[in-house]
Amino acid sequence: MPSTEGPHGTGKRARRPDLRAARAALPEPVRKLIDDYERHLSLERGLSAHTVRAYVGDVVSLLGFVDGNGGRFEDLDIGTLRGWLARQREEGASRTTLARRAAAARTFTAWAHRGGALASDPGGRLVAPRAHRKLPGVLRAEQASDVMRFSAAGAEQRDPVALRDSAIVELLYATGVRVSELCGLDVGDVDFSRRVVLVLGKGGKERVVPFGVPAETALRAWLDEGRGKLAVETKEPGKAALFLGARGGRLDPRAARRIVHDAVGSVPGANDMGPHGLRHSAATHLLEGGADLRSVQELLGHATLATTQLYTHVTVDRLKAIHDRAHPRAR
Repeated sequence: MPSTEGPHGTGKRARRPDLRAARAALPEPVRKLIDDYERHLSLERGLSAHTVRAYVGDVVSLLGFVDGNGGRFEDLDIGTLRGWLARQREEGASRTTLARRAAAARTFTAWAHRGGALASDPGGRLVAPRAHRKLPGVLRAEQASDVMRFSAAGAEQRDPVALRDSAIVELLYATGVRVSELCGLDVGDVDFSRRVVLVLGKGGKERVVPFGVPAETALRAWLDEGRGKLAVETKEPGKAALFLGARGGRLDPRAARRIVHDAVGSVPGANDMGPHGLRHSAATHLLEGGADLRSVQELLGHATLATTQLYTHVTVDRLKAIHDRAHPRAR
């Protein structure tokens, strides 16, 4: 599907090229370089498959631009990098997209320079527009409670799928884990004695995240009464996925997103959201309840505190809205 993002809200559509065909059309030495870079990102840096695809896609776009303009990779310079970004801006890429692609280009040229493929590193001089930091939509605390009650009510008949869905929604909101982290959990990652779950996050980093009594109740019900009815023989020796799909295999993130959308959609007035929205909501409610930023950073698995600080803006905006509604001298 084509992107609907437009620069500065213009609504222009940016075409999404066929990157597989573009990669195949590049000269053989350049394709080999991209293959080496992809292995570096995946094996040496341990990035997720999704992140690797995004980085490699941006590099294919850049090198396709170079090749299409009769240039050579070895001659890549700051002017070419700026021209590549300018072309994308003309085609409708948003500020956020431009910022991400500039970062991808800088990472690639630094790697190519270290390995001797480039005589210098032109990416070090590349500056892109700052990405707009959008405030995430979140549920109010009472709406989150309603979502949990709806899911629990659906599980009262002890249907295995309903038990699973209730446990998924509870655990996502209780822990704030990413949907990929949730789907990667094994049964052995849950420690009921301490009421924590061991999560494998971005870059292969592990962290321990606590969960509360409602999530424990939902998880136990799923494991005791639901999981065995969906499970099939696993192809992963020693690995028993915590959450299963309808056919018994490990739950797919797309199915988890649908589950959350359906659960949130049952609450009148709630913003439509998926697992990432529950993650935003969990972080916001933690801060509103008095949690400190460092603790929330650790729980969410953010690499930098700056990412977690975005949620302070959410809580301030919510307090401002409450003040505007409730204080007699607000207006």
